[in-house]
Amino acid sequence: MTTWTEKLNGSRKPQKKRLEKSIAGMPAGALMYISTPLEIDAYIKTIPRGQSVSIQQMRDHLAKINKADCTCPLTTGIFLRIVAEAAFEQVSRDESANLTPFWRVIDPKSSIVKKLSFDSTFIQHMRNDENIV
Repeated sequence: MTTWTEKLNGSRKPQKKRLEKSIAGMPAGALMYISTPLEIDAYIKTIPRGQSVSIQQMRDHLAKINKADCTCPLTTGIFLRIVAEAAFEQVSRDESANLTPFWRVIDPKSSIVKKLSFDSTFIQHMRNDENIV
């Protein structure tokens, strides 16, 4: 079975696709950016300690820096989960060096938490430690 860390380090490449029809609030004709797990991991690592960014803010910023109109909400959610699960694998192995602070993007009340293999207690603890409300 593939580990989350292996999924994180997969060989995906970012893509841009022109939307043929409107979906998820994105209009037909919009240029949609599809990120990668590693890019999302790198983005999260730039968020300063004690600060948080919503998933939507992250998507908007990724679209802007990649000269697109929007970022795919589906793949962003999947890749964010991969990042969180890979980081939690590190925690489980007691390897916290260079740990991706995914709790700066994932709110403990977010719907993505239901899909994680661990509960929101860890996320809440880390956010409390950084005084993130």
